[in-house]
This record gives sequence, C-alpha cells and structure tokens, in this order.
Amino acid sequence: MNIDSIMKELAEYIRMQEEAAAMVESLKDQLKERMSAAGVEFLAGSEHKATYKAVTSSRVDTTALKKELPEVAARYTKTTTTRRFTFA
Repeated sequence: MNIDSIMKELAEYIRMQEEAAAMVESLKDQLKERMSAAGVEFLAGSEHKATYKAVTSSRVDTTALKKELPEVAARYTKTTTTRRFTFA
C-alpha cells in the first residue's frame, strides 16, 4: 500500500469517526434533556442505564499559584515530553 492510499483510507476513517462522535453526542444530549425534564439523575432501560448528575471537584488554580507563589509552583511543576501525531 502506498502513502497516498494509506492517507486516503485514514482520512475516510477519520470522517466516519467524526460522524459517529456527532451521533453519540446527539443521543447523549437527548437522554440528558429527557432526564432534566423529568428531574431525575438516573434512567434504566431494558439493557442499559444512564446517570446525569452534578459532580464537584477541587483543583489547584495553577495560574494563581504561579502568580502568588512562583517558587512553590516551580518546585512542584513537572515537565514531560510526548510526541503528537497530526493529520490534515
């Protein structure tokens, strides 16, 4: 298989993936709308269940930390290196 055919096939699968992701989001939105309208956080079908509830989390405000205590922020900052693949 040559490079052009590999890239063409990849582009087609990416398009299909984007269409599937859009459909998934649409179906999730429909369920969330029904749950919100009914005022419930849990729905059960014959084979699947869905929950839609508020989740509270706490995170460090790194922007404020770097501004107010830059030495502490620097001491606890971890730098990593990864490789990123892009295709257009």
